[in-house]
Amino acid sequence: MDKLDALEVRFQYIEAALSGGASQDEFAKLSKEHSDLSEIVGQISAYKKAQRDRAEAETLLKSGDREMAEMAEVEIEELDAELETLAQSIRILLLPKDEADEKSIILEIRGGTGGDEAALFAGDLFRMYERYASLRGWKVTLMEESPGEMGAIRKSSPMSRARAFMRG
Repeated sequence: MDKLDALEVRFQYIEAALSGGASQDEFAKLSKEHSDLSEIVGQISAYKKAQRDRAEAETLLKSGDREMAEMAEVEIEELDAELETLAQSIRILLLPKDEADEKSIILEIRGGTGGDEAALFAGDLFRMYERYASLRGWKVTLMEESPGEMGAIRKSSPMSRARAFMRG
C-alpha cells in the first residue's frame, strides 16, 4: 500500500508541475510520466473506493437490521470479487516496462512444408495476428505478400508495433 500511495503522490506532484508552467523539456518529460501513471492511479483510486465501500457494507452487516444485512452480504460478495480483479490489474500494471515495448517489429509468416494446408494455416495465422493488433488499435503494415489460393499465404511479412505481438 505504501508503494501505491507513493504513486498517487507522485501523480499529484506531476499534475501540479504540469499546471504550474514547467519548461518545454520538463513539460514533455512530465507529460510522458503523467501518461504512464494515469492508468495505474485510476486503478488504485478504484481499489481504494471499493475498500471503503466494503467497510461501509461491513458496518451495515453489523447494524442489526436483517434486510440491510442481507443486502450488505450480497454487496460484500460483489466487492470482494471487484477487489480481487482490481488487485490483479494493479499487479500487472506494476510490472516493469520493457524498453522494447514501444518499438516496432517485423513478423514473417511462411507456409512451410505441407503444401496447400500449410499455406492455408499461414493465412489463418496472419489474419489472427492482424485482428489481434487491430483490436488493440495497433498499426499493421503489409510489407510483402505471396498469396496462394483460397486465402492461403505462401509468405507474408507484416510490420506492427512491438506490443501487438510481444505482449499478447
